[in-house]
Amino acid sequence: MALTQVRPLDAAKYQSHPLHALERNWPETNCYVDLWVELLHGLGHEPTAALPFVFATDFEGDHFTFFKQPQEDLFQLYGLTVQEQPIWRRVVDHLAEQLALGRPVLVELDSYYLPDTQGTAYRQAHVKTTVAANALDLEGKRLGYFHNRGYYALAGEDFDGVLRLVPGLSDNPNILPPYAEVVKMEPARALQGRALLDRSLQLLKLHLARRPSKNPVASYRTRVEADVAWLLTEPMESYHVYVFNTLRQLGASYELGQSYLQWLGAQGVGGLDEAGAACRVISDGCKSLLLVLARAATRKKKPDLKASLDALEAAWERIFSELPSRLG
Repeated sequence: MALTQVRPLDAAKYQSHPLHALERNWPETNCYVDLWVELLHGLGHEPTAALPFVFATDFEGDHFTFFKQPQEDLFQLYGLTVQEQPIWRRVVDHLAEQLALGRPVLVELDSYYLPDTQGTAYRQAHVKTTVAANALDLEGKRLGYFHNRGYYALAGEDFDGVLRLVPGLSDNPNILPPYAEVVKMEPARALQGRALLDRSLQLLKLHLARRPSKNPVASYRTRVEADVAWLLTEPMESYHVYVFNTLRQLGASYELGQSYLQWLGAQGVGGLDEAGAACRVISDGCKSLLLVLARAATRKKKPDLKASLDALEAAWERIFSELPSRLG
């Protein structure tokens, strides 16, 4: 079987999208958003147009929204339909068939076999993650895939391991098949230029209407004191999990929000500078709070968060007093 690929990409030469630039506060946001940013970029689309959903981020009681690109937005902007892929044969057989049809496949794999996780999970820990398969060579044991901030390739033993082609993985009835989704593409429906901008603005108005009815930072304030008291009794591993699901999601969503407003400005939509600056305040403030909480968790000493939370809360109010009026 020859190499089958949706897009002719070279992992060694692939350039990540600027939304993943290392100089950003949050070069990685969450696995789903990062994956779609690079998949859209790799397919030749502008992923920034699909970011209006970040303005609906809320505090969900024990975490900030694990925000994701809505499937309906992906269809309206790019003509992409995401459907569950039932796994009733070997995973590799489904990948081969769908990629041959020109459809990327989003599939949950084990980071233990993903070389791009070198230094974290690769050959160290079994951690579930989602990648988007783009290229497959079954005979040569090669897989090209989007994951996190980029596009990568694996081969050999990693190929056998990640696709469960070795004894003990392929024939173990106690290991459930992974969850997978297939991305159907209708290029004629993909929008560009002014049409892409107009539809993106329509989606922005929709997501602004879905924004939280209560300032999410104010909601978080009622919880954070108890969270900090808990963190002071926990090892640092708990700190990392906690901040990923709280401050990182809030900060990353509004750094993306600032990037989206800058993209609108580059398309000729004016009057969004104040809202963009307020997004930056939230992004910067969340990153600073990460450091404050890290010191507190290390020293086992309760920090004073009032001024930081006041600034975040006020910035959120500025964003949503500015955007709806500017957009009519």
